[in-house]
Amino acid sequence: MSKRAYFGTDGIRGQANKHPMTAEVALRVGLAAGKLFRSQDDRRHLVVIGKDTRLSGYMIEPALVAGFTSVGMDVRLFGPLPTPAVAMMTRSMRADLGVMISASHNDFADNGIKLFGPDGYKLSDEQELKIEALMDEGLQQRLAEPRELGRVKRIDDAQARYVEIVKATFPRHLSLAGLRIVIDCAHGAAYRVAPEALYELGAEVFPIGVEPNGTNINAECGSTHPETMAKLVREYRADIGIALDGDADRLVICDEKGVVVDGDQIMAIVALAFAKAGTLKSGGVVATVMSNLGLERLMTDNGLTLERTSVGDRYVMARMREGGFNIGGEQSGHVILSDFSTTGDGLIAALQVLAVMIQTGKPMSALGRQFEPVPQLLENVRFAGGKPLEHKTVMEAIADGESQLNGSGRIVVRPSGTEPLIRIMAEGDDPALVRKVVKSIVSAVKAV
Repeated sequence: MSKRAYFGTDGIRGQANKHPMTAEVALRVGLAAGKLFRSQDDRRHLVVIGKDTRLSGYMIEPALVAGFTSVGMDVRLFGPLPTPAVAMMTRSMRADLGVMISASHNDFADNGIKLFGPDGYKLSDEQELKIEALMDEGLQQRLAEPRELGRVKRIDDAQARYVEIVKATFPRHLSLAGLRIVIDCAHGAAYRVAPEALYELGAEVFPIGVEPNGTNINAECGSTHPETMAKLVREYRADIGIALDGDADRLVICDEKGVVVDGDQIMAIVALAFAKAGTLKSGGVVATVMSNLGLERLMTDNGLTLERTSVGDRYVMARMREGGFNIGGEQSGHVILSDFSTTGDGLIAALQVLAVMIQTGKPMSALGRQFEPVPQLLENVRFAGGKPLEHKTVMEAIADGESQLNGSGRIVVRPSGTEPLIRIMAEGDDPALVRKVVKSIVSAVKAV
């Protein structure tokens, strides 16, 4: 596959007002994606656009709109809406393309552009490469005639539509009545829809992270800072805490004692419940190379499989579609339940966990530890450029670590797709050995 100049593992992402997250690049994305998705017939073509609550969304959105309308695409604007909602609306409104403006769990200073095809799925690598090629084409190429320019409208009921879709994924015979739920929306895209959906299903809701001001998204809150949610769960004596990230496509849960439950445990809870109900498809779950070895052993012990992919929920989804799986995700809290959604949806995943709680009558603390995690250590090393992973010293350190683990653990060393970091992860039954292996590889990377 050719090297991609703009797209990473999850769309285009970077610091706002610095390349590639500038108004000019956003304009080029609109022009290029619009050209690619306009078929040759005479009908009007439609793109839908949602965003999270970042200040820079006010810069990126109009630049995208200018690009799309200039090649003759009509635009519908949703305003703040979760990423999975944009994916759903792309399909339900029969749009040719969906766009989400968000940098997910990153700090407010970053932003990003994620694209969805008419089927609601993230674009393939090949489609992204075609868009990149068109982005480098002259801005004056293939523009619409004055009469053919696109029109723009705001859709005011998008949030209400999504709330109804989410509620419909919860088993109809169940209710959240009697449950006290802390929901942390990270001052992000779900700040209205998540508390509303939980309340309408019957819960007593304690919402936090619901006062976005453009710069507080993910700031000491949300799935990247679950301690805020955990503290309030204990304070309010809630039954469960749910923390979403800035665009609500991932979640972290905590039990009534404030103990955090990660994406691997969430996948385990839902997968075993689905397996028991006979609704788990293809006999297993799809996860990434970062998921804990304990999850893999749990699946095996229950006669199920765990298939691993590269990091990135789009790769998980691709394998799910290929193999007919209906559960997949990442340790970080992206959980994809393809019976309901074409991408990770934190709120829908949370509702499935709540359904298991209600059906089993067990508190979250009894469900949150489906397996004993194998000791795992992850360290990030920032790098300025070059290809440190291709350096002989680093390759030797990795090979030496694998030899020491001797089949009783795993090592994953990879560049981040969204930041200039090398991520070094090792896991195994001996925590002292895991620490030693990671330390050795970190030293080798820093040395080069």
